Amino acid sequence: MLIADAVQPRAGGAGRQAVEVAVGILIQPDGKFLLTSRPAGKVYAGYWEFPGGKLEQSESVEQALRRELQEEIGITIGMVQPWKVEMVDYPHALVRLNFYKVFEWTGQLQMHEGQSFAWQTLPVNVEPLLPGTIPVLAWLAQEHEESVRESASKSP
Repeated sequence: MLIADAVQPRAGGAGRQAVEVAVGILIQPDGKFLLTSRPAGKVYAGYWEFPGGKLEQSESVEQALRRELQEEIGITIGMVQPWKVEMVDYPHALVRLNFYKVFEWTGQLQMHEGQSFAWQTLPVNVEPLLPGTIPVLAWLAQEHEESVRESASKSP
């Protein structure tokens, strides 16, 4: 579990329930991935993250991801690939981040909440980063390194 801002008190105390969150890692064919800024009025406003949001009652992670990406950034996603799950203990909430890779979508990006967006490669050039975003960047870097090693080992 990742503990964000560890010196801050935890709202709800030690026994709080985890909030389920669906997160989309949108990846273009050239490998660039989408980061969006958190809108004004939200906790960590201005921090950069992967888009997504909380599950509603009776919603699956994939259903929530489809709804959130339509509501937040105006796209309809195709097939998704469940990828990783990470618990993050923020001062305001304990969240379970369910990361899905998204390679197919339709529609033009529309930032419905007034946020900014940036297509990025590693290392990213936007900041500050939301703490729950940082492990994802490390996972993407690790996958890239593994892919490069595999390609090198297949070369004559």
